[in-house]
Amino acid sequence: MKTPCFLMRQRLCQIAAFALCAASLPALAQWQWVDSAGKTVFSDRAPPPEVPDKAIRKRPSAASAPDPAPAASGPSIMPAASAASAPVIRRTDSALAAKVKQAEQAEVAQRGAQEARLRQARADNCARAKSALAHLAKGQRVARSNDRGEREVLDDAARALEQQRLQSVVDTECRGP
Repeated sequence: MKTPCFLMRQRLCQIAAFALCAASLPALAQWQWVDSAGKTVFSDRAPPPEVPDKAIRKRPSAASAPDPAPAASGPSIMPAASAASAPVIRRTDSALAAKVKQAEQAEVAQRGAQEARLRQARADNCARAKSALAHLAKGQRVARSNDRGEREVLDDAARALEQQRLQSVVDTECRGP
């Protein structure tokens, strides 16, 4: 009588053998041809267009063939047998095209909303800087809080520095789009 451990090992060996067989199926889709130097070439891609049809020894079957090699740049004439391995052009799914178009429109709308928020923030910064600059130009005493939270009155030098800073903000934020 076979033990459960033996049966489990036997089952694992069967599964491993099946996996190895399944993994080797893509190897069946091989091209074989003789290159210009007379060497036999094995590949999963179709041979280049300059290889004559008579030099191709083996082609993969249509059912197990992987994606063909990308087309060479420029016009080329493919042999009749290689035409079967040419990529099939599929029509675009209309639902997919609608989703792509909808995503593009959403992205454009999102960019527009972000630009509108930036324009509004610039307009607010411009208005605040102009207001503060006008307040400083009146010549009245101006007080602000320092780093420690204490109130300090601006002297003439600090007032001039603040006016320069506000003017640079007005110059950058109040210009056109």
